[in-house]
Amino acid sequence: MITFYYNLAPNPMKVALCLEEMSLPYELKPVDTRKGEQHQPDFLAINPNGKVPVIIDQDTGARVFDSNAILLYLAERTGQFLPDSTPVSRGELLSWLMFIATGVGPFSGQAVHFKHFAPEPKEYAVNRYLYEAKRHYGIIDAHLSGQRYMVGETYTIVDMALWGWARMVPFILGENAWDDFPNLKRLFDEISARPAAQTAAALKERHSFKAEMDDEARQHMFRHLAAPAS
Repeated sequence: MITFYYNLAPNPMKVALCLEEMSLPYELKPVDTRKGEQHQPDFLAINPNGKVPVIIDQDTGARVFDSNAILLYLAERTGQFLPDSTPVSRGELLSWLMFIATGVGPFSGQAVHFKHFAPEPKEYAVNRYLYEAKRHYGIIDAHLSGQRYMVGETYTIVDMALWGWARMVPFILGENAWDDFPNLKRLFDEISARPAAQTAAALKERHSFKAEMDDEARQHMFRHLAAPAS
């Protein structure tokens, strides 16, 4: 049994997909970040960084936070959704998994912040993060032009990690953004049609999360507003 602390953001959703693909039993623990539940002491005891997702593997006692770390943990724990056990395939898996963790995710997240939520949007910041988000998705699209999945012809946890963020491409880059990434769209549609992805997407019906980005939510989500760094 896996205890899964989550909300509907891209990083928890990639873990939801993984749990469903692996047919692992899990217990949902919703964390409403717009209500500040991620900053409560009981949650910080689980993840001192105050972010979702987090899992606790009840069989081993392992606590794992950071979404791509969770994917790798679950894949190695179950032996599922990994490429062939060769140094070349392992190198590809780790490279693209970290590319998503350190590039796609952060630049997408910052693009969303400055484009949609920053109280004082700055043209420079918006341009920088949209440019970098688009550049990263372009690298992935070019990579997928020559193969079916991110690691050759094998569906792996890298594709799951990508799916979590790909769901947000129109919100990040604009309604017509898919026109620039036909290969990524092809993979996204294939994964989205899988039963596991449909079950993961349906988690939005299981719990109600605060939708409004009001002043209270901003204080919880963007804590620098209350405590400036300088």
